[in-house]
Amino acid sequence: MTSHPNVEEWRALMAEVSSLYEQGDYDRALPVAERALQIAEQSLGADHRELADIIGDLGVLQESRGRYATAESLYERALNIREKTLPQNHPDIVLGLENLARAYCARSRYADCEALCRRALTIQEKTFGPDHVTVADSLDDLAEVRAAQGRHEQAESLYQRALAIRENAFGPDHPRVARSLDNLAAIRAAQDDFAQAEWFHERALAVWEKALGPDHLEVAASLRGFAAVCHAEGKYALAESLLQHALEIQEKVLGPEHPDLATTLSDLARAQQAQDKLAGAEPLYERALAIREKALGAHHPLVAASLGDIASLRAAQGRYSVAQPLHERALAIRQEALGPEHPDVATSLANLAELYRAQDQYPQAEPLYEQALALREAALGPDHPDVATNLANLAELYYVEGRYAQAEALYERALAAAEKAFGEDHLHLALTLNGLAVLFSVQGRYGEAEPLYERSVGIWERILGPDHPDVATGLGNLAVMYDAQGRYEEAEPLHRRALAIREKALGSDHPHVATSLENLADVYRAQGRYAEAQPLYERALSIGEDTLGLDHPDVASALSGLAELYRAQGKSAEAEPLHGRALAIREKVLGAEHPEVALSLENLAALYRETERAPEAAALEERARAIRAIDR
Repeated sequence: MTSHPNVEEWRALMAEVSSLYEQGDYDRALPVAERALQIAEQSLGADHRELADIIGDLGVLQESRGRYATAESLYERALNIREKTLPQNHPDIVLGLENLARAYCARSRYADCEALCRRALTIQEKTFGPDHVTVADSLDDLAEVRAAQGRHEQAESLYQRALAIRENAFGPDHPRVARSLDNLAAIRAAQDDFAQAEWFHERALAVWEKALGPDHLEVAASLRGFAAVCHAEGKYALAESLLQHALEIQEKVLGPEHPDLATTLSDLARAQQAQDKLAGAEPLYERALAIREKALGAHHPLVAASLGDIASLRAAQGRYSVAQPLHERALAIRQEALGPEHPDVATSLANLAELYRAQDQYPQAEPLYEQALALREAALGPDHPDVATNLANLAELYYVEGRYAQAEALYERALAAAEKAFGEDHLHLALTLNGLAVLFSVQGRYGEAEPLYERSVGIWERILGPDHPDVATGLGNLAVMYDAQGRYEEAEPLHRRALAIREKALGSDHPHVATSLENLADVYRAQGRYAEAQPLYERALSIGEDTLGLDHPDVASALSGLAELYRAQGKSAEAEPLHGRALAIREKVLGAEHPEVALSLENLAALYRETERAPEAAALEERARAIRAIDR
């Protein structure tokens, strides 16, 4: 017997769909799959079991395009057909459950997703027994949804069970074992156990390369995971090297425009940006965006992610007006594609809030932070790490607005959430402790601030090692607190150590090195050690101009420090043009009503009074007072 010609037609169309999907050409695959479904429905009827396969594949295509609601309805229809036409424990029902669970997870419907994953696991265990390799796949799915909820210890237990099943079934050198090792590496990294995460990734990489060869896509995926761990540790150069290798493999196997390359390009750009290689990061981000727009369409959530990356780069360059519309476009895409209550919408809201905060536009930032917090609490629960981060960000906003009591309450909430999620020795905790310490310090509550600084530095040193840039941040903040108390002899060695760490970790020309140079110069200036302070200010200024451009706010800060040094020595002629240039930069970049503009006006006014130019000084002072009086 021969097949009905319509059957042959839709099967040929689905073969074409499979080929286009493998090429990453989702735009061309989608109408072909829709045509195949139309023909199959005419041939088979609305509830034929083979129809479920086509509908499921169409759901995968819609999911790849970021159309999660559409994919979800297709997966539901496919599962319904399978449940009507197949025995209750049939493997295809498990496939339908897994597809629908993935769609639920993409839309942050974690409770619904977990219920489906549990059902799939139960079917597999009942059908094949608790130690069958198919059970390991279901364990991975359940672990993934728990990890997304921040339930890392529960996820790790499931991943460990999956690893044991695979090692017992296949031996230690099988690709499926490597996948378990990569999963465990990611979950250990999420808990800040970077040494163990590296060990798992190294072992996984060796298995992948031995089993599949050095140029396989699974090797590239493992390299990317390894790079993510290195990035989290601050090993940016190593992360960059691993990502370059991964990119070379992907380009060789997939070609230069496959959407999978975009993720690697974005990760590589972030590694370069972390090393202040902004010029190198920019074309990588732009290429990732171009690939995603071409392959996925202009309204895909991954396009939103690329827009957010480019916006953050622009903000790091001080180009806030360019960054804002990019963040706004990313927000609009996510709201449309994912729904207004998705955690990724909260990410865009928080990014936009951070942009406003960086420009001291606090009234615009606050409602965005609050909206992001509400979304995350509703979707993820009150104790999720992302909620703790959001609380800390909003607390920092209240701090810079001078709303210290509200800031303290939020920092305490963030601290409690981080401790509940991670215990008492985690990087999230260190950041919050440091923020609370800064808050106490600015209020003169030095006795409360000091142990928090010391605890945060201790966490960073234990987890990241004594030479990590985050350690330098903590040391620098502690030293600044000592500066405020006039404890210069205690502050100086901390500033020196922070400087040494940053030079070693980031290179001698990084903007954070300039920050440490300025801090140390401030100590010398306060002690009257002007000859030692001047070359530090000059070097900080040179670094800022070379790496950030002539009109960056950090350049204005270095100019102000050097100008104040000259003023302290009575060198008014040298100080005045520096203060004038700092003022011009701040007005241009930050706007005429920014508090740092007021600071420049006050510095210049003080110089004018010292040089008996009272009318000019009074005009600047009046303008500064008007800026300070603005309700922020």
